[in-house]
Amino acid sequence: MNGYETIDFSVLDELSADEVITHAPVRDVRLPSGRTLALITLDNGRDHTRPNTLGPRTLIALGGTLDELARRAAGGEIDAVAITGKQYILAAGADLSDITRVGSKDNARRIAQLGHHVLGKLGELGVPSFAFVNGLALGGGLEIALNSTYRTVDASAAAVALPEVFLGIIPGWGGAYLLPNLIGIENALEVVISNPLKQNRMLKPQQAFDYGIMDAIFPPANYLEDSLRWADGVLAGEVKVVRKNEPGKIERLTKWPIAIKMARGMLQSKIGTVPRSPYVALDLLDKAKSGSKAEGFAREDEALADLVTGDQFAASMYAFDLVQKRAKRPVGAPDKSLAKKVTKVGVIGAGLMASQFALLFVRKLQVPVLITDLDQARVDKGVAYIHEEIGALEAKGRLDADTANKLRGLVTGTTDKSLYADCDFVIEAVFEEVAVKQAVFGEIEQIVADDAILATNTSSLSVTEIGSALRHPERLVGFHFFNPVAVMPLIEVVRTEATTDAALSTAFVVARGLGKNAVLTADAPGFVVNRLLAKVMGEAARAVYEGTPVAEVEKAFAPLGLPMGPFQLIDLVGWKVAAHVQDTMVRAFPDRFYANENFHALAELSAVVEKDKGGRVTGFTKEAEKVVAPAVGSRPADAETILRRVQDGLAGEIKLMLDEGVVPEVQDIDLCLILGAGWPFIDGGASPYLDREGASERVFGDTFHHPPIRGIDH
Repeated sequence: MNGYETIDFSVLDELSADEVITHAPVRDVRLPSGRTLALITLDNGRDHTRPNTLGPRTLIALGGTLDELARRAAGGEIDAVAITGKQYILAAGADLSDITRVGSKDNARRIAQLGHHVLGKLGELGVPSFAFVNGLALGGGLEIALNSTYRTVDASAAAVALPEVFLGIIPGWGGAYLLPNLIGIENALEVVISNPLKQNRMLKPQQAFDYGIMDAIFPPANYLEDSLRWADGVLAGEVKVVRKNEPGKIERLTKWPIAIKMARGMLQSKIGTVPRSPYVALDLLDKAKSGSKAEGFAREDEALADLVTGDQFAASMYAFDLVQKRAKRPVGAPDKSLAKKVTKVGVIGAGLMASQFALLFVRKLQVPVLITDLDQARVDKGVAYIHEEIGALEAKGRLDADTANKLRGLVTGTTDKSLYADCDFVIEAVFEEVAVKQAVFGEIEQIVADDAILATNTSSLSVTEIGSALRHPERLVGFHFFNPVAVMPLIEVVRTEATTDAALSTAFVVARGLGKNAVLTADAPGFVVNRLLAKVMGEAARAVYEGTPVAEVEKAFAPLGLPMGPFQLIDLVGWKVAAHVQDTMVRAFPDRFYANENFHALAELSAVVEKDKGGRVTGFTKEAEKVVAPAVGSRPADAETILRRVQDGLAGEIKLMLDEGVVPEVQDIDLCLILGAGWPFIDGGASPYLDREGASERVFGDTFHHPPIRGIDH
């Protein structure tokens, strides 16, 4: 009995009418020792593209199955129970579509309680329970394993994780209590909080085993047979399960509170105090050091009910939907059958950006890649960088020796531009000036085939203007990456009035081949991300030149929830790039964007800002102060004024971008900000946040979303 038996869960039935039910058929397996193990296999009847999920109806049915197995165990019919999943997948966690329809905080609490009630039965069967984690195990999928007595994992499983904090909630079916008591507080902090905040990093099976989450790891060839044999050994007492972090071995008095304190400081430094779920998770992990399992589960119930009905979860679900669905089916992309087959790629330039492009193209497309530059020394340096990076990937085990050698062989560096002749796709990575880009494309156009695609990586210049000197401007497309190239998932694909569907289709197919998400934008100044970041940076600069200290400006921006303050962002992007973007925006819209000539002077300095240990900007360097000080006024703005200015500025700019047709819908702007600027899920990008904060109403008398995206508790 786990204390949840008196709760009426039938009301959850109405929430899950569309649930894809994950069934739990049972078969008895005769073990080599003669013992009988009842094996549950979770299976929703769909292929691997639709993972098993755990909605209310699934859980209620699974609860009934476990009750029947407990009855059989009591009668001596079975000696153990094991639970596994369909091929490649145990379970991808709760059915989030059901959770978004909870309707009330009471129902949200019931969903938390139902998960605890059902999964908790895995530890109350009267016989040992085994979780055979045969594939993907996320959230509630991993909590199935944590509630079981023993756990094995398939060495080829796609991922093991508790990603809830990434989505604005917490592990609410036992994870926040059981995990730290299984593997210790430091490892649990990594899995529950740090990894989700690192772009939703997940564990490989070996890591899950090394952390002590899993008791055994077996290769995929005979995974189920090996797991059954191992379970038989455990039941017979022949296999001793040794856990280095058994509850009695976990140090709680000193190490636990110190780890929590350090984690809290790290969170405040890295993400500020706006996101709720990381701090709620931290409090749950802190309290898990003492008290009973029932008390731990009750705390999770209340925390989950509170977060699920809040604004940040509603916005996170909107953002999650954009990234999972819209990003995979780009709006406005022509049919992929129109794309030109890319068998060789040319990269104009051999500097750092060009070398990063070349590395990405050769790794992902595995076709010949050519880089050129003005002299052989630059070319050699670029090729050496690419070879070193391939070597580093090989050393980390991410590439085998044969693949690494193949990739090195596919990269060519030369000053002889005639070798571009057989390239199907050529991208430039040269200085951010129209004349420079026109010159290099003009030269290359004489060499490549008439149907070769030309791509510019400009961050804010007019693609139309760059192509205006070409004989065939129709084959030019904007293909704007974000830094760091290997990590950031967005490419803005920019279409001019001349761009053909074939060129555009090729750009989208290449972007997908690179593992990136592409969003179509019109050829407008700054496109999407840089136009809006220029608004953010401009308002930050305006406040500084009015006389507001840099550290105060950074704090004023904190409620936006951005992963970093504006000056920290400028420092990451690069002051030269920021100066060029601001110039572009002020030239295009002088009445709406702020820039100061000092941007260019600052860009010449070796260091512009001072930072604390957490990377937060605390002020200008002495050299930068000398540049800035003469232009600084004596009328500092307060935090509320600065925040309102940037909120209203963003709302106005997004509305204008939609009116101008820069992108088809506001969802595309939010998608660009999430993927290209790290705008947080808890804001839903920008538009749901601006609606909630009243900026949309203040600026244009309406909201971007109807109704606004808000939590149930509003």
